[in-house]
Amino acid sequence: MILHGIGPALRTMWRLATPYFRSEERLSARLLLAAIIGMELGIVGIMVLLNQWNADFYNALQDRNWPVFVAQLWYFSTLAAIFLVGAVLQYYLNQWLQIRWRRWMTEQYLAAWLDGGTHYRQKMTGDAADNPDQRIAEDIKLFINHTLSIGIDLLSSVVTLVSFVVILWGLSAAAPLVIGGETIAIPGYLVWAALIYAIFGTIITHLLGRRLIPLNFQQERYEANFRFALMRLRENSEQVALQRGERAEHGPLRARFANVIRNFMALVDVQKNVVMFRAGYNQAATVFPFIVVSPAYFAGAIQLGPLMQTASAFDRVQTALSVFITIYTRIAEWKAVVDRLSGFDAAIVAAQESEFRSPHIEVIPSDGDTLDIENLTVELPSGHPVVAVDKLSLRPGERRILSGPSGTGKTTLFRGLSGVWPWGRGVVRVPRDTRLLVLPQKPYMPLVTLRAALTYPAPPDAISDAAVRGAVNAVGLASFADRLDNNEDWAAILSGGEQQRVQLARALLQAPDWLLLDEATSALDPESERRVLDAVTAALPGTAILAITHRSPAKPFDEPPLQVRAPTTAAPALVAV
Repeated sequence: MILHGIGPALRTMWRLATPYFRSEERLSARLLLAAIIGMELGIVGIMVLLNQWNADFYNALQDRNWPVFVAQLWYFSTLAAIFLVGAVLQYYLNQWLQIRWRRWMTEQYLAAWLDGGTHYRQKMTGDAADNPDQRIAEDIKLFINHTLSIGIDLLSSVVTLVSFVVILWGLSAAAPLVIGGETIAIPGYLVWAALIYAIFGTIITHLLGRRLIPLNFQQERYEANFRFALMRLRENSEQVALQRGERAEHGPLRARFANVIRNFMALVDVQKNVVMFRAGYNQAATVFPFIVVSPAYFAGAIQLGPLMQTASAFDRVQTALSVFITIYTRIAEWKAVVDRLSGFDAAIVAAQESEFRSPHIEVIPSDGDTLDIENLTVELPSGHPVVAVDKLSLRPGERRILSGPSGTGKTTLFRGLSGVWPWGRGVVRVPRDTRLLVLPQKPYMPLVTLRAALTYPAPPDAISDAAVRGAVNAVGLASFADRLDNNEDWAAILSGGEQQRVQLARALLQAPDWLLLDEATSALDPESERRVLDAVTAALPGTAILAITHRSPAKPFDEPPLQVRAPTTAAPALVAV
């Protein structure tokens, strides 16, 4: 399975990896990569010199030649010191390249995922790109790490193979094959022996480990699902505690974790077989060259030095040929990561294209001064119609209520008007250079200071302290004025009504031209709702407000309300009553 899918995986890897080396950081990226490759080539060169050292060193031992023995120790120490410096420098450059590459890729994925509500549409379409947080935070890191490590290992193996095949071919002539006292002339027989040994090991390893890719893919998904469930429980701990729902939560969590354990044990079973074979293969590789060459040594055809040099060269060649055995598990993990990132890429593209797929809801700027809706039908991603509007105009400063039974598509209509919901057909014309703001029923409280939460999405220093404090007082949050710069878990500290007050304060600070309230005051009692809405309308006299509510029309709103009703044979229609 791994070998069968390696071609498409390489093409996908190339598509994912090359943009960084063509980006604005291409000069430093290419220099770092070239330096890492250069270091690896230098390390292989040192290995070639050490192979020659084997012959001289062991010949000195056999001949009891003390001066040559000492000289070879100094020579080895010099090579070892150079090797050590090169290995450490290569590691440092490799880590530097990885963190720069990861920073760039993370920025690109975050920008694409967050652009124009892509993250929201991706979630609503229910695509297979589960847990985007993990794909950005974890899979990018693994992709870069495995791509570099596997790439360097493969390059090293190729260069090592080319270098030592030449050496081993020459040694095959110097240490001929001896069987039963008879010398058999087979050109490069040591090379062929290493090749046969490596091919045998590669085939067996592949047969034992071909299930690793799907199991690794599933393991990442199960781990992410379990973490997400824990995070969701933490975010909703108050609701769970109030309803004594701990026991009910325990069951699903155990079920998710059971998936982790079951898949992990399947992974262990497969990896156990691969590790067992690889360990035996490597142990046998230690003595295999001696078994092949020792007859020539005992026949007196070669000395101890060439024997050790031959064994070392043979080991290098068979190790290079056996690279897939050595990195098989990493290749399986890398292939799973490439598939996950590729799937995430496809999901982002699909979500982005859904905004422009025909037909779709068009939100376009106009030269008029009214917000106009014409022949609008809002649909689910499946194409099922939810709500329809033949014609609607909202003038600057007008305040209207949108009411109707639950489930008649009011919230989905607001999503279409805001531009984040493209599914449907029709036109929404918004006056040019004006701002539209939608406040949902459940406010979003970012993990920042209260001041930053109030000015969100603008940075806190973009709005004056006087304006922030004025908005806080206007919406009834004066008791928190002395905690504006505290960085606390405000979603847990503030009640639902207080959180709704926070986002109404955001509306005051942003002063939009069009304000859509999707039950944005539902957590407030009627009197508090009236006071807050009075404050908003007084502070924003030119802002048009369209509000969804299940209550009787509040004082600040104009009559008559807009009523959503569900027709019997067609999509629900929006009419003024």
